[in-house]
Amino acid sequence: MKGRNRFTSEEINRIRELLTRRSRADAAEQQRITKELRRLGFYISDYDPARRGFGVADLDDLIGRGVISITGDPAEREEGEEKPFKLWGGRFTKGTADEAAEFLNSLPFDLRLYREDIRGSIAHARMLGRQGIISRPDADALIRGLEEILKEIESGRIRPEQSGCEDIHSFIEERLVEKVGDAGKKLHTARSRNDQVATDFRLYLKREIQVLESLLRELISALIGRARETKEVIMPGYTHLQRAQPVTFAHHLLAYCEMLRRDHGRLQDCLRRLDLCPLGAGALAGTTFPVDREYVARELGFQGICTNTLDAVSDRDFAVEFLFACSLIMVHLSRFAEELILWSSGEFGFIEMDDAYTTGSSIMPQKKNPDVVELVRGKTGRVFGHLMAMLTVLKGLPLAYNKDLQEDKEAVFDTVDTLKACVRVMIPLVETLEVRPERMREAAAGDFTNATDLADYLVLKGVPFREAHGIVGQVVLRCIKERKNLSDLPLDLYREYSPAFGPDLYQYIDIAACVARRRLIGGPAPESVEKAIQDFERWLEENRKERR
Repeated sequence: MKGRNRFTSEEINRIRELLTRRSRADAAEQQRITKELRRLGFYISDYDPARRGFGVADLDDLIGRGVISITGDPAEREEGEEKPFKLWGGRFTKGTADEAAEFLNSLPFDLRLYREDIRGSIAHARMLGRQGIISRPDADALIRGLEEILKEIESGRIRPEQSGCEDIHSFIEERLVEKVGDAGKKLHTARSRNDQVATDFRLYLKREIQVLESLLRELISALIGRARETKEVIMPGYTHLQRAQPVTFAHHLLAYCEMLRRDHGRLQDCLRRLDLCPLGAGALAGTTFPVDREYVARELGFQGICTNTLDAVSDRDFAVEFLFACSLIMVHLSRFAEELILWSSGEFGFIEMDDAYTTGSSIMPQKKNPDVVELVRGKTGRVFGHLMAMLTVLKGLPLAYNKDLQEDKEAVFDTVDTLKACVRVMIPLVETLEVRPERMREAAAGDFTNATDLADYLVLKGVPFREAHGIVGQVVLRCIKERKNLSDLPLDLYREYSPAFGPDLYQYIDIAACVARRRLIGGPAPESVEKAIQDFERWLEENRKERR
């Protein structure tokens, strides 16, 4: 038992009041009430360890059975009663103020680290027993208790968010002591929350980076599938948002595949640098116990250990690098989203998004709005903000650990959630896009997108490129004045500008021919696009094999 079992009548009345409020409260309010109960010395977990729900009737039953007694004087308390559970407190003469406790509380967001925290603690306990720092039976009890806690949390039998603990690490240790007794108090031997949290955080990111890599590969695969269908679909390529040269829709999609493949590589690079284990670094200077850091690193699947204990507990470079990689992914998703928005507008009409990924208007019956991709574009700023916030947190921190670093979790967690949501929704959106080849080709044929090819034609006839550029510019100006396309001008008018023009120029500046000639590696010609698609398919297969 961590709390008291003797209370004054005033305290019992207060406990009844709090339990009544708790039964009607939401999760956040329940947590605040649980903290207040603990400050009174009343621990619900002493009487309801499975957190199934403890109320006033349960309290009265305990009083009736004599499990809890009522005293007349606050001084009449059992000697040796424990203070409310914390991982610290021996040198303090008073409890944490309510406002301060609530301000410092990280459980609402670091709750998601419970798997990593338990996994790290199991490896630490196994090492303690292996090294003889604690007895083997104690180590076995710790491991068994931690495995049970993991099952309890995952099944919902216990709810850490209602515990009133200041963080997930405190909750797990508290629950462990409840389960295995004094052996549970040995878990933290040769360990600080500083190296514990840093380890949890790295383990979490290792897991989430692999999830994100998989999602990026799915999105690339979806884009490749659409590219294969649209190798022959001609569209205008743009510079300055002005029609420039004809390309293919497949070629345009493959440009985003290249961006996302680089993003995938950046995540892999980030993973390589964060794949080091901080455990054993202690608070900042390591420990005098004969710990085996390499053993713990191997148990947890790390590639090595952090080699400087000061750096191990204070390093968050990996978080910044991760946030940057995610920010760049969002840049690429946002650019694609912007183009989809433009292409789906009446002014372009290149594509139509499936009804399942668009919304309507509350007042205009005809509207079909690209809200999904607009929100992807909008969420990009949110991720940028987390990157800047993290850089700002770190910029003035002296070594080693500082409480400022608590701010790293929410930034990373929200970025992970945001990015996963954006990529997941983009995959089916891409797969269900309706492409409009006729409208794309019509747009590609306008605004003299074949003018560069006309200049190249003159170069092939022996005209220096700079001179050819000037000649074609004059021809374009003539067409603008006469409201004609290049293919509409008769040959005799062409020859007014250069005798090098011949009857074969019309075939040369045909839009399809302009695209087909660009057979270079990475070009828009269908055969070049097919080679690029095959390259991406090989890359996807290689990465799938690596993950098996």
